[in-house]
Amino acid sequence: MSDFLNRRWPVFFCCLFYLLPAGAQQSGKPLTLEAALASVEAAHPDLLLALAERDSAMADRDIASSRLDSSLTLEGILRSGSRNSAPGDFAPDNSVRLTARKTLYDFGRSSAAEQAAISELVAREADLVSARDRHRMEVMSRFFDVLIADMQFTADNELMAVTYVGFDQGRENFAAGQISSVQLAELEARYQDVFVKRTASLQRQRITRALLANAMNRPGELAGDLADPKLEGNNRALPEYESLLSILLANNPRLLAQQEMLAASQKRLESLRAEKGPVLDAEIQAADFSRSAVTRDNLSAGLILTWPLYQGSRADARVARELAQYNKLHAGTEKLKMELTQAMLETYLDIQQLKGSGRSAAGKQVDFRDLVLERSRGLYELELKSNLGTSMTDTVEANLRVRRNEYQLALDFARLEAILGRPLDDKTSQAKPANEAPK
Repeated sequence: MSDFLNRRWPVFFCCLFYLLPAGAQQSGKPLTLEAALASVEAAHPDLLLALAERDSAMADRDIASSRLDSSLTLEGILRSGSRNSAPGDFAPDNSVRLTARKTLYDFGRSSAAEQAAISELVAREADLVSARDRHRMEVMSRFFDVLIADMQFTADNELMAVTYVGFDQGRENFAAGQISSVQLAELEARYQDVFVKRTASLQRQRITRALLANAMNRPGELAGDLADPKLEGNNRALPEYESLLSILLANNPRLLAQQEMLAASQKRLESLRAEKGPVLDAEIQAADFSRSAVTRDNLSAGLILTWPLYQGSRADARVARELAQYNKLHAGTEKLKMELTQAMLETYLDIQQLKGSGRSAAGKQVDFRDLVLERSRGLYELELKSNLGTSMTDTVEANLRVRRNEYQLALDFARLEAILGRPLDDKTSQAKPANEAPK
């Protein structure tokens, strides 16, 4: 066995330089999943877009709520005029007016517009929650991708070392006349294929770290070592599927946003239909004139009723357009319900499979590979076989399968919570764990 290890040490030393991707930032402690998720609140472009939409909706709400605000205007006029009794005899007729006006009642158009703006603001706030959920799952997925890339590189690096030793031994055997040139070419071709795969794994390490850095809003700051999380939440009980449907319909942020947008469209329809009604204003005016007249008042107050008797097709066209938007939102809401229930069903079934047969199969594979590895070690020590390196590689691959299963399970739990719009706490999980697939 010492001869086998002596052949492999040069390969290991050559590969140590590549274990850390170029540009990775080394720090005292490995990056944890909790630290990566803490970056979700950072000013990532995806979140900034959602915040901008929310701020725009806030401004629209303020605009709608100010429609009934009082107005105060100052008007100054410089002009000259001629009386009928003295044609051609122009005299100054200047004036200054201070007018205060307040809409007393507009028959619901302002209140409906304000309620529409409030509903749209609630929708944008729900969209912001959805954006945070999506970004959180993005960070988790990118974090797990780095861990998988590192483990895959370890497996491919191990396999490359094994094939290199076989190829190196083959060259010695060929020189001694023990194998043919075809057999040597086969060993070299296998080594080159494994070397290409290992190089691709090395590149994958760099790519996944770059994607994680972007998801954490730290472009260019590639992480070094990552701490493999325990993922204790994967052992949570899974409630019955039927008990989750009502939670989804009541709490899903995307569905809430769509429903609020639908309510906003309905209120805009009410506001537009009220455009055909009258508007009652109160007005107080103080004025001063350079030329007095019996029809002019220095101080006046009154009520003004404005009633649009004819507007052509403008009002009807705006109502028709908003009605089409309402129907579009209504259809979108029903479609979204179907998409969400389907997504929850698929996620639910995936969690069941990963917690059940997925875990079991991956665990049995690890047990089997451990037994094969022990047997290979014994045979190698007896110099009966030399497949120890291959067995070690298979063991690494089996452990990688176990971790893939747990990473996907953690992502599915996070996706299920995002769909439900709330964590799977004790109140959510008060039903007995489901043993059967939903119908």
